[in-house]
Amino acid sequence: MSPVTMRMVLTALTLASMASGLVSCAEKSSGEKPVPKARGSQASTQIFSVKGVVKELKPDGRTIVIKHEEIPNYMAAMTMPFETRNTNELAGLKPGDEVSFRLLVTDQAGWIDQITKTGVTNVDEPPARETFRRVRFVDPLNIGDAMPDYPFTNELGQAIRLGQFKGQALGLTFIYTRCPLPMFCLRMSSNFADACRKLSTMPDAPKNWRLLSISFDPEHDTPQMLKGYAKRYEYDTNHWSFATGALIDIDAITEQFGLMFPREGTGITFNHNLRTVVVDAQGRVQKVFTGNEWKVEDFVDEMVKAAGVKAR
Repeated sequence: MSPVTMRMVLTALTLASMASGLVSCAEKSSGEKPVPKARGSQASTQIFSVKGVVKELKPDGRTIVIKHEEIPNYMAAMTMPFETRNTNELAGLKPGDEVSFRLLVTDQAGWIDQITKTGVTNVDEPPARETFRRVRFVDPLNIGDAMPDYPFTNELGQAIRLGQFKGQALGLTFIYTRCPLPMFCLRMSSNFADACRKLSTMPDAPKNWRLLSISFDPEHDTPQMLKGYAKRYEYDTNHWSFATGALIDIDAITEQFGLMFPREGTGITFNHNLRTVVVDAQGRVQKVFTGNEWKVEDFVDEMVKAAGVKAR
């Protein structure tokens, strides 16, 4: 190798080493790894082709309830609300219309587009025959009301009662593990995971608090199923439990907070709403969060306040 060639090789190696060092130092000086692609980016969007029948158009102008076919490898056939980002796509649609559409799902959101009417079905078809369900008459629970002592079974198969959490701030939310879209039950579970981390690590945080996620799908969500689901969120067993119970008790507590989950035959539909509740250390309802737009920081503030209430 000639001296000139040798100098060129050495120069190239030196420049490569310097560039590598600059990248390495940049990462070390900031203490952060390179920023990954944003969640919900194009690369992380799942797209499914779906067919179904329109059941209802919501007054907000962007939500449509569709009874859809099974979405292989993602979701069983069910009736559920979908949002569209282009409200013009809902123009002219009405209950009974058969439609095809795309379902797009990211880590944080889900919506539909390319909605096409393909036919019309009989909207006056007889409703599915409902199986007999025992229910109890209950009054709505308001702020300041005592929380009833409902019995449940946790993810470890242990019998628990809400009354045993007196003296602690208790955060309740309602989920079912087959809920597929990220804006509903998955968001409630992610929010509880974030709240658990914040309450466990914040300075001067109270120690007397508990989170409880209650399933309203007891036929499917057995303690074993709930335990597997809980592990996905790396839950802290000292502060967070998952529970199931008798349907008559689940019906009662959800009705008292205005949570509705219609059922088709023996199973629930996805067409449900959301409630998250904070109960203070005296066992009284302190706060009810509706929907999925509540902030983890606001929930944590309520939990801290609830934990500071002097138990009787």
